Amino acid sequence: MSNELIYLLLIFGLLVIPRALQRFKLPAPITCLALGIGAMLLWGDRTHDPVVVLLSTLGISSLFLFAGLEVDPAQLRRGLRPLLAHLAIRSLSLAAVAWLAWRWLGLGWQPAALVALALLTPSTGFILDTLERLGLDEEERFWVTSKAIAGELLALVVLFVVLLADDPVQLGVSSLAMVGLIVGLPLLFIALGRWVMPHAPGSEFSLLVMVGLVAAYVTYKLGVYYLVGAFVAGLAARLLHRRMPRLASDDNLHALRLFASFFVPFYFFHAGTGIVRDALSWDALWLGLAMTAVVVPARVGVVWAQRRLMFGQRGRGNLRVSVALAPTLVFTLVLAHILHARFAIDSALMGALILYTVLNTMLPSLVLKAPFDVSPLDARTVPHPEDVLLEPTAAPAVRPPAR
Repeated sequence: MSNELIYLLLIFGLLVIPRALQRFKLPAPITCLALGIGAMLLWGDRTHDPVVVLLSTLGISSLFLFAGLEVDPAQLRRGLRPLLAHLAIRSLSLAAVAWLAWRWLGLGWQPAALVALALLTPSTGFILDTLERLGLDEEERFWVTSKAIAGELLALVVLFVVLLADDPVQLGVSSLAMVGLIVGLPLLFIALGRWVMPHAPGSEFSLLVMVGLVAAYVTYKLGVYYLVGAFVAGLAARLLHRRMPRLASDDNLHALRLFASFFVPFYFFHAGTGIVRDALSWDALWLGLAMTAVVVPARVGVVWAQRRLMFGQRGRGNLRVSVALAPTLVFTLVLAHILHARFAIDSALMGALILYTVLNTMLPSLVLKAPFDVSPLDARTVPHPEDVLLEPTAAPAVRPPAR
């Protein structure tokens, strides 16, 4: 069979089969991951194809570029007190879980910290991408968005420090390089906006994606991961929204969602092919089920208690917000592979982390209204806010008060 036909069948399988199985409330990312695991079991190392690697890199980079663009500093400032309390509780939770991993799993402090991040960090890009289909009201969506973004910002900072902490010189050099990247990206966007975009109408999207990929590659070479640079690039573009409104416009966000929806399935398929056979063991099964039984109720309960006891929020909305924040799919997959490749953790622990994230990613599709889907568009679902804003008769969006 020719390579061209194999790629065509792969594209068809990753874009069609997961959608067909969503009627059974099976999230599309989980199906793509399962297809990758199946390919690994059937063909082994032959699944490690450079074309698939490239497509998966485009997927993870575009996903976190989109997550960075979704950050709204004004909304974060308006809910500052609750978000600071949420981050304080999240920091204590990370420290406690990292200590338990160090104490009971016999891990060094770096892999223990990464295990804590893998267990507790929500997948913001996917949560935002599916928020309109989970049956939440406006206030609940506001808090899910704000808490997911704030938690991801904290996790990215911790990830950067932990991965480079074993070499203080490298940490210092990489920190300076990150500062340079943070300062340089807005200047690059401004330069492109002044000297390129006026002479190339409609180029904003392609230039945005290009800068996101460059930033992702830079952070990868610094010793962290693609997602850090892509997120920073999206955040830089968002902060320039007033000066360069077309860069982070509704049309660009809409286009980036479509772009990510095509490439993200390849990331999950590639992640599945990267799981080692030894990770699919009975020990991994029991450990993963134990993690899920302990950590998921604890995470849901902490968010519920925080909203109920600290801020007086009552009703079923507390549970809906807590469940919507449960999926950890992307962070857990990324960190499970880093832990196995760089820190040589036991294969059973890697498999347990994979099972844990599969189960918590399925939780919203089982408890809330709709399945957890990669695709941003579906005529049967509630339209995305950007689409609503384009309608001439649409009422202005009402933003909930920060409480």
